[in-house]
Amino acid sequence: MSKIVCTFKKIIPSSFMNFILHLLLDAAVIFGLAYIMPQVDVKNFGTALLVAVLLAVLNFLIGWLFRFPLNLVTFFLLTGVVRIVVTALILKLIDKILSSFRIDGFWPALIIAIVVAVAGVLIDRLLAPPAYVQDEIGNTAMRSLQSLIG
Repeated sequence: MSKIVCTFKKIIPSSFMNFILHLLLDAAVIFGLAYIMPQVDVKNFGTALLVAVLLAVLNFLIGWLFRFPLNLVTFFLLTGVVRIVVTALILKLIDKILSSFRIDGFWPALIIAIVVAVAGVLIDRLLAPPAYVQDEIGNTAMRSLQSLIG
């Protein structure tokens, strides 16, 4: 039992480490795409990291204000597409806030939002525990809950 829990702790970083990993990955994606795309200009990696932090904070604070009405209009059938479009809008907002970050047009922002979303899904899949670990954790939680109840 303890071997599985130790394995789980080695495979899955804490949620804070996962957040830091996502920030660094988003910054690398933004910085890399700025190198490839002439419509995007990022001064340095520090700026890309600041953009990633602002993207996370603004997505958390005001992203739902954009996503909820758009999801209502689409009857919650296009939540992934709505999330990507809202991320692109927030990137354009960050473009207006920061002078060291520039995106010319909406399409480059949409491409960055798509690549950030795909990279996030890939890193989450790589960090997900195997099914047997998830099953064992669920079984352990159920046994603990049953021992508390009965």
